[in-house]
Amino acid sequence: MSALSEFTPDTTNEKVQADNANRNAQSREPSPNRGASVPDFVAIGPESESQASWRSANNINPTNQVRILKLSHMRYQHPDLRVITTFLRDFGMHVVKKTETQRWYRGYGPDHYVYYAQQGPRKFLGGTFEVESYQELEKVMKIPEAKCISNGIEEMKDAPGGGYIASILDPEGFQVNFICGQVPAESRKMPEKLVFNDESTKPRVRKFQRFEPGPAAVHKLGHFGLCVRNFNGQMAFYTRNFNIVPSDLLYVPLPPDSKGEPGRKTVAMFAHIDRGQDLVDHHTIFLTTLPPGGEPHVHHCSFEVHDFDTQALGHQWLAQKEYKSVWGVGRHILGSQIFDYWWNPDEFMVEHYADGDLVNEETPLGYGPAGHEGLAVWGPEVPKEFLG
Repeated sequence: MSALSEFTPDTTNEKVQADNANRNAQSREPSPNRGASVPDFVAIGPESESQASWRSANNINPTNQVRILKLSHMRYQHPDLRVITTFLRDFGMHVVKKTETQRWYRGYGPDHYVYYAQQGPRKFLGGTFEVESYQELEKVMKIPEAKCISNGIEEMKDAPGGGYIASILDPEGFQVNFICGQVPAESRKMPEKLVFNDESTKPRVRKFQRFEPGPAAVHKLGHFGLCVRNFNGQMAFYTRNFNIVPSDLLYVPLPPDSKGEPGRKTVAMFAHIDRGQDLVDHHTIFLTTLPPGGEPHVHHCSFEVHDFDTQALGHQWLAQKEYKSVWGVGRHILGSQIFDYWWNPDEFMVEHYADGDLVNEETPLGYGPAGHEGLAVWGPEVPKEFLG
């Protein structure tokens, strides 16, 4: 169970009860639902601050950080590579290279591969970030709180695209990998954008929507999340040592202090890679607090797909193959993306997402209360398995 369910009341249920009471008290039509694409600072609201202000308050000096370009791929260990390969193909990836004990899987995006699997007992082997240069890999090796578990900086002789890799353990024991020096990948064909008719604008003239069933083709890796015991320590590790900045911080209320001032405790972070004015995904990594006694673990990793139809068809494909759905399809509030979560055969959670938010250095850092009622604006009720 994570912090999102541990500390807050079910305000969604309270709202439903209040709405029902109001409906019984007066005869009026319900208000229609509505949506809009609003500016980031409007959506985030007044409980926010600038990223520069947050850095200053936390004494973070960007000049000392390892400079990350992007999230590249995930790494896992699986008992049966044939089984995981069948699932990942049904999930929308393709095998780009294989050996007796290793597999690399690609999407149709700019990366040589988005998922790496090696033979062995079930194990999470970490997210992998691409850094700006070999010198940044050398900086990774000097992080005081990290333990190097690779043989220094190693050449990836077998991997598609080549390059170099260094692997460390963060303070809580999660493996984190960093690569650089890959040759550029060949460009791949992008899916065609659908034309949509609405009630007032109808550009789709004498063109009919038609689809072929199949897996939801994966574009790229978007983010991954960790459930951690020492939240403050883990947040400090990632935001001090790397150009990773919170997009949203979630908190729970604490009893008033001796002066009667209300307190709060930060329990979750959605964070992005700071690339200045360049637009990046709303979150590349997230951390959430475990309750006492919980064991740190990876929560899920998430892969971008083309659009909502692609996602819905992919959901249908996975359901017909009798894989186990976790949660979806629905739309998140933080990050805005349409989500669909599944268990793979080794019970690691993976997600398809579409239509995620983009941010840059001008996007305010938002604060909000933690609670499972704030996870989605529509979709099935969040299951306990997702909150674990």
